[in-house]
Amino acid sequence: MKTSTCLSAAILAAVFAAATPTMAEATPAMAMQTQSPASAVPAAPKLDAAMRSLWHGHAVHTRDYALAVHAHDSAKAKAAADAVVANAKQIADAVGGFYGKPAGARMLELLAGHWGGVKALTDARAANDATAERKAMADLQSNVTAIAQFLSGANPNLPANAVQGLMATHVAHHATQIQQIMAGDMKGEQSTWQAIQAHMDVISDALAGAIAKQFPAKAA
Repeated sequence: MKTSTCLSAAILAAVFAAATPTMAEATPAMAMQTQSPASAVPAAPKLDAAMRSLWHGHAVHTRDYALAVHAHDSAKAKAAADAVVANAKQIADAVGGFYGKPAGARMLELLAGHWGGVKALTDARAANDATAERKAMADLQSNVTAIAQFLSGANPNLPANAVQGLMATHVAHHATQIQQIMAGDMKGEQSTWQAIQAHMDVISDALAGAIAKQFPAKAA
């Protein structure tokens, strides 16, 4: 299996996190909830590993940005932001490998919206700007719906309502982590970070299965 094919499948992992509540219902406590990984062997192990790797990159870089902002380290913040964007471009190129260049371009647009909201939320909380924080969350909610519609349309094995719930909790994870970092609650953040990583693995595994079902000839 070519690397580009593995990364193409990884696109779906890059925009999700797992659980079922909507963003409006998600609370910090709910954001901590993570399902246990399935014990079954993945249908497409290489695909699954590629998705895990790419999604963990997104999680690491967005966390690095929040930590740098809290530390007032503009150089590290810029480096982390650049890394998030580079990761998003890689993901967008990957989705184009499965669904064509127009879909890849649309995915990049959606990922840019997701990162824009996360960045704005981070900056708003660092500045204690409640108005900007509310706008960032509203933008993220709209982005959740757009991503759900796009991915459910691309893959019939990903129902829109399920994707909506998965993405809403991903945003809730971001929100909880950012709040803890800005409050200097690194003990709490460590628990959230562990939950985020486990959470991403669960979703990556589920998405790999959906993609393998849609593209059995490409999955491995």
